Amino acid sequence: MQDLSADQQFFRGTTSKFLDEQMPTGELRRRRDTQAGFDEKYWHRGADLGWTSLLVGEHLGGGTVSGDGLVDLSLVAYEFGRHAAPGPLVPDNIVAATLAAAGTDAHAGLIGDLLSGGSIASWALSEPPPHDRLDDVTLDIGVDGGDVALNGVKRPVESARQADHLLVTGRTGTGLTQVLVPTDAAGVSVEPMRTVDLTRRFDRVIFDDVRLPARTVIGEVGGAGGQVERQLQMALVLVNAECVGAMQTGFDMTLEWMFDRYSFGRPLASYQELKHRLADMKTWLEASHAISDAAAAAVGSGSPDGAELVSAAKAFIGEYGTQLLQDCVQLHGGIGVTFDHDLHLFLRRHTVNRALYGTPAEHRQRIADLVEQQKGVVA
Repeated sequence: MQDLSADQQFFRGTTSKFLDEQMPTGELRRRRDTQAGFDEKYWHRGADLGWTSLLVGEHLGGGTVSGDGLVDLSLVAYEFGRHAAPGPLVPDNIVAATLAAAGTDAHAGLIGDLLSGGSIASWALSEPPPHDRLDDVTLDIGVDGGDVALNGVKRPVESARQADHLLVTGRTGTGLTQVLVPTDAAGVSVEPMRTVDLTRRFDRVIFDDVRLPARTVIGEVGGAGGQVERQLQMALVLVNAECVGAMQTGFDMTLEWMFDRYSFGRPLASYQELKHRLADMKTWLEASHAISDAAAAAVGSGSPDGAELVSAAKAFIGEYGTQLLQDCVQLHGGIGVTFDHDLHLFLRRHTVNRALYGTPAEHRQRIADLVEQQKGVVA
């Protein structure tokens, strides 16, 4: 894991302690059938701890712990994964960061509400099949006089039913456009989805000739490609950190079980074959920590290799995190496949995150494309 300053350790420890107290696994199970999976008080108190303000400048009410807000936020995301915590941490922060980066005063009020936890926003990027591959955006955003009109479907959109606003990424001609859409706007309908994650909520959102003033466009009409790429890289950093947190909890639970559980008078952890298997898992876990941290630092600092690193991290963690958590289930024996055991909460968190914002295969393709682009520049 990365070396943390005393302030960062305190910051992460505060979130960990809060989630230990507020969202133990028993509470997660109790909330599994509730609409949001959390209540307003929980999100407000999280906002007070800094969950929503790290990607926004001080002049708008935000601020960082270390000077790199994305790295600081990745510490919170890691704890979210380690606790399988509910709440739209990733999309809410992406919207706040994008509005702040737009550099206008028009959204200062909403940014303040997001930072205080009084309002929730989500990012609507992905689309249903056959347009569900990463970078495939077809929702139409047309310009009609002084208005824009949105037509299409987005899914999955995290916490759309709890959100007051959606940042919708669509296509205008050959370019990308982003519009801030109130969820109560005429023509917007939200349908809940079922996913394997018991703690977070995802929805399908339909935009049927949603007409809004042109001032709701964030950035340039047809020129938001760079903006969307930056949002995607930040979201990937946070999703990767969540996955590593879930892997860490799964591994810790399994290691404890292997020393506590006896077979033929010896702890399971003493058997050579099982020790070798744990060694493999520990190697995958430490490598995931390292590549996740490296990607966070690169994207946070705006390094040129940020795009390549964050996709490499998503591909690696997606593949080996799944293998690690499946091994955790197997090493727990029969109890590992029961619903009553907590292990599946972390496997479910990782499984959904593996698919969000691009699968490992899609990110390997992105890396290949980046390498080809670099070859073209050199040639």
